[in-house]
Amino acid sequence: MTKEYFLEFEKPIEELTKKINELQQLPHPDTVIKTQIIELQKQCENLKKEIYTKLTPAQKVLIARHPNRPYALDYINAIFKDFIELHGDRNFRDDKSVICGFAAMDIEQDKTISVCIVAQQKGRSLEENVIRNFGMMHPEGYRKALRVMKLAEKFCMPIITFIDTPGAYPGIGAEERGQAQAIAKNLYEMSIIKTPVISVVIGEGGSGGALGIGVADRLLMLENSYYSVITPEGCASILYRDATKWQHAAEVLKITAKDLLELNVIDEIIPEPLGGAHRDFGFVVEMMRKTFIKNILDLIEEDISKIVYKRYKKFRSFGEFKTGKNK
Repeated sequence: MTKEYFLEFEKPIEELTKKINELQQLPHPDTVIKTQIIELQKQCENLKKEIYTKLTPAQKVLIARHPNRPYALDYINAIFKDFIELHGDRNFRDDKSVICGFAAMDIEQDKTISVCIVAQQKGRSLEENVIRNFGMMHPEGYRKALRVMKLAEKFCMPIITFIDTPGAYPGIGAEERGQAQAIAKNLYEMSIIKTPVISVVIGEGGSGGALGIGVADRLLMLENSYYSVITPEGCASILYRDATKWQHAAEVLKITAKDLLELNVIDEIIPEPLGGAHRDFGFVVEMMRKTFIKNILDLIEEDISKIVYKRYKKFRSFGEFKTGKNK
């Protein structure tokens, strides 16, 4: 069982939870103790609502990075069946920070379809994070993802991508092997690929590292995830010359699901339980499953040439500017 972990702003909830657990562990609780437990539980629920319904962008970033937050493999194992993973880019090596393959998905009663899955994966432990490179893809990872997506196009399979990365790996070796070119190639190929593409940001959606598998017909976000051109810390370091001002950067970047839905950057928000996806994994799985099914059924009914054209128009329409007279 995963040890419960509380973020700094969750400390009041942690204190109440500890008191409740201590009382519940008493060997022979009397009526007074039972009443105290019920009252403390009510206080805890009210406190959760007060804190979690007023989260700042910075607090949502912390939840997106929560060590207990479900990762891509958790969702793959819970939503799909018969998953078969493919490895390697047929050029250099297998990048384990991205998982690619094919699986079956039940979308209606007695109806199952095959889907392509491309998912950025972080590690739970230090050893696993070293293997997964903390979810930061190398250029061979983007090439592997594109290789599998082109196979999906060949066999007319919808593509589902799970985005969860602070950014593409910025190491010297990655740059020598063409990191920028690999991402650019994915952006181009995904923009014209002739099969439906659905992307979901499940945690961090950082920079071109996220966009390299995120050019989609439907872009979804979990409620407490973030999607940004740069991490808040990186933005603060560049703009304010002070990484400690990352909380202010998170505010001005407009990186939350709510902000991006209002800006028409994303198409839909998948709700999470109070406190984040790790508090009730089953709830999030069911919400995600329903959202996938709805969007897949919608897309597969449409002519593929129209889907590709709409994808092009969608990304061309991003951003706007206002002109005015200088005062």
